[in-house]
Amino acid sequence: QVQVVESGGGLVQAGGSLRLSCTASGLIFDKYHWAWFRQAPGKEREGVLCISRSGIRTLYAESVNGRFTISRDVAQNTLYLQMNSLKPEDTAMYYCAAAPNYCGLETVDYNYWGQGTQVTVSS
Repeated sequence: QVQVVESGGGLVQAGGSLRLSCTASGLIFDKYHWAWFRQAPGKEREGVLCISRSGIRTLYAESVNGRFTISRDVAQNTLYLQMNSLKPEDTAMYYCAAAPNYCGLETVDYNYWGQGTQVTVSS
């Protein structure tokens, strides 16, 4: 049984930083591409960053370019999202997800999802 669990969300002031974690079990971590998505109230879920299963290639949304970084620890089956220079518009529920075939930013490519962790950025 695959389980994906995010943690690390919270309330932070604009300009601050947070690091999210995502721990997976029940699958071979580095057989999958991993990504972070986010969904703000009333908006569609959007892809933020992806890291390929080799760990070499990353893909990011322009809105987070230069501010967010994705990384992983294969030995710990853990994915990270380092978020710096946070803005109020980054407020959303953040999800991590695993894809077997493709490292992209479309939800349709991902078949394992966590329940999300809330990030709120105050102005």
